[in-house]
Amino acid sequence: MLSTMNSSPSPYRIITVCTGNICRSPMAEIMLTAAFRAAGLGDQVSVDSAGTTGYEAGRPIDPRAARRLAITKLDSRQHVAREWQSFWFPGRDLILALDVDHYAWLHDAAPDQESMDKVRMLRSFDPSVSGHDLLDQGIEDPWYGGHADFDAVWHQIHGAVPGILDHVRAELRREALLQEHRQQQVRSIS
Repeated sequence: MLSTMNSSPSPYRIITVCTGNICRSPMAEIMLTAAFRAAGLGDQVSVDSAGTTGYEAGRPIDPRAARRLAITKLDSRQHVAREWQSFWFPGRDLILALDVDHYAWLHDAAPDQESMDKVRMLRSFDPSVSGHDLLDQGIEDPWYGGHADFDAVWHQIHGAVPGILDHVRAELRREALLQEHRQQQVRSIS
């Protein structure tokens, strides 16, 4: 998404969405943020997260999710759960649902087709499941399980990260070309 008031682009905005925003979506947010920083895109991409419900709003990340992230030296202490707000649709470029119920909820909540087009299953970027049915692309809620369930969630998110990076790089290139084209048009007019 480009700023219309100046020539500097605004960050590409991604949000990850699960139910309570204490397990899956913050894990995805933190993992993606680290991946974009490692790829040198930390200043061009912004990632946040939310839940479809307010059940956990104001609470920290689940300790089991924090433990799994800490294994890979990812800090989750700053996370505070929050509920999705419908006015966020226009401000996000990519909305990543963690399971099929979140995907359906976001589609139902979307105010228009443009907003619906931004909603994708996070694992649709994982080549091992990208062509599968949406039900097969979901990440089950680990809240009811133990450490092994959080490990499984980490691996499922991790499998999608390279595809998301590739997608965002392509989007950033496309936006840069559009910006260059607009600048050429302005120069040719003046």
